[in-house]
Formats: sequence, structure tokens, C-alpha cells
Amino acid sequence: MKLILSTSNIMNGGSSIRRTPTQKSNTELVSSFRSNFAAHSHPANSHIDGETKQQARTSYKAWTHVADDGRQELEVPRLDFEHSALQEEREAYDITVKLFYLPGAPVENRTTQTREAVNLVLKELHMPSIDLLIISFPGIYFDEEEDCPDKLSTRGPVESSPEPAEAQIQTWKTLEALQQEGVVKKLGIAEFGHDRLAAFLDKTTTKPSVDQINLRDCCSVPKNLLTLAKSRNIELLVHNDSSNVLPRGTLRELLGPGDKGAGVLTEPTRTGDKRKSLHGEETKSNGHADAEGLKGEVQPLWVVKYTAVVKNRGVVENKGYFAVAELSG
Repeated sequence: MKLILSTSNIMNGGSSIRRTPTQKSNTELVSSFRSNFAAHSHPANSHIDGETKQQARTSYKAWTHVADDGRQELEVPRLDFEHSALQEEREAYDITVKLFYLPGAPVENRTTQTREAVNLVLKELHMPSIDLLIISFPGIYFDEEEDCPDKLSTRGPVESSPEPAEAQIQTWKTLEALQQEGVVKKLGIAEFGHDRLAAFLDKTTTKPSVDQINLRDCCSVPKNLLTLAKSRNIELLVHNDSSNVLPRGTLRELLGPGDKGAGVLTEPTRTGDKRKSLHGEETKSNGHADAEGLKGEVQPLWVVKYTAVVKNRGVVENKGYFAVAELSG
């Protein structure tokens, strides 16, 4: 089963999230999902004897939605594009989309994944096109071939190894097609250092307009990357996004039982483990918790972040995230 997660517009108070200058996208993403799930899974507070009481979480079946056309898809929460449209005409906005391909996701499905991500954003904003689409490949750090040892020592454990360049080139063809169709105006990449960018440019027809890099502890962009980018008219942008914005364990916590979860997934337990029933009695586990919820292993596939900025005011009118994962077993 495919799970489609959404935050709605995090700028309108629906998910009660405001990003601080030092906050990574991973923190914003997780907080936004958790807040949106909670807003849908918990009824409004009730007032009893003058006291405000939080109602118990409702069943996930009441606020999620299974596709009506027979597809094995679950929307978490139910998608509703009726009131999400931007207020002004298309020309009034700069719309930027960043698509993160996540570790462990099948590379051969990138075309479908990319088009699905873009289509969800277009439906959310009620717009025919976006200005800039940036893609982030798993396991890529712009500095891995540069002289920046301090940064390398602080970036933490590597979630995955870079995929073959051929897979990246094949993915890029999908973006080129979207640009030719007029759906995307400009294309961008993330975390490409000098050597990787030079090799990429040699093998692609359409060059990226943007290369996003995370400096971390480096004080400046390497000179050879600056020279290459300038010679090919590629804009270098600094970002603070996490490389793996939605690890598997984080997603399971978001969707699982407990105070921090949405109750969509049950909590797997080892066969034979003793646990307490609702009545305090010890019972034997059959391999899964028996609370209501879906069972199986969850694999995050991709995350897309979108931002719509009103050009003449520099105000973010709509910002949010979608994510897709596969539930199996």
C-alpha cells in the first residue's frame, strides 16, 4: 500500500509551525506532519464543568482516505485541495519545489515519483507550472571531493552511498521532459561539488540553473566550484536542508501508536513477548500489537517541499510538504 502524507499550508496556522533561521528542514518537516496529523486525529477540545478536556484520538479511518478507484493508496490525512489555491494570478509568484529522493527507494520508479510529486504541488496551489524544481539525490554531499575536512567530520553518519551517475542522468531526463512541457521553468540540483558537477554537465543536454550546497562548517565555497558555476551561468545557493529528511524510523514514529504517533501503524513486537492488555493482564504477542492500525514495514520513497512567494512583497503565502512511502508485509 502506498501512503501519501501531507502537511497542508504551514504558513496559515493550520499546522502551527514557524521555522526559525537555524531550523533544519528535517525538524520543520517532522513537526509539520505531526501537528497536521494531530489536528485531524484529535477532536476539538470539550468543556466539562468549566474545565477544558482533550478528547481521545479518533481512529485513523475517520480522517484518512483510501483511493476510490481501487488503487492501494492511503491519504494521511485525507487530501482536500478545495481551499488551498493561491490568491493571485500565476505571474505574481515565485514557486520553488525541492524533491528529495530517499535512500532505499527504487531508482527505476523515478519518472513516476517525480511526476506524482509535481502534480500534487500543482493541485495544492491550483497553478499550471512552477518556476524552479530542485532535485536531491541520496548519499550526495557537495564537499566529498573538496578540501573541507571539518565539514566532513561534522555531517554525521552517511545514510547511503551515492548512486551511479547513470541513474542520475536518467532521472534528469524526466526533469528535462517536464521543462519541455512547460510545467517547470528552471531545473536545479543539490550538493554537487566541482568534479561531480563537471561530469554531470558533460553528460546532460539541459544544464541546471541552480546548484544548492550546504556549507555546514566550511567558511566559503571552493574556488574551483565557483569558477565552474560562473562559467556555465549556474547560480550557487546555500541551504540548510537535511540530506535524509525522512528516515524510516522517524516515519514509523510519526505514523505509529503512542503520544507522538498518529495511530495509523501498529507497533510491531517480537513473537512471544509479554505485554499488558488494556485490562492490565499479561498476554502473549503474536508478532504485532493488536491495537487498531495497519501492519507492515514502511519505506519512505520521496519528500517534496514547495514554497510560493509573492514576488512584489517577498511574502511566503503557501509552504508545505508531501511525502510518499510504501507499506509492505
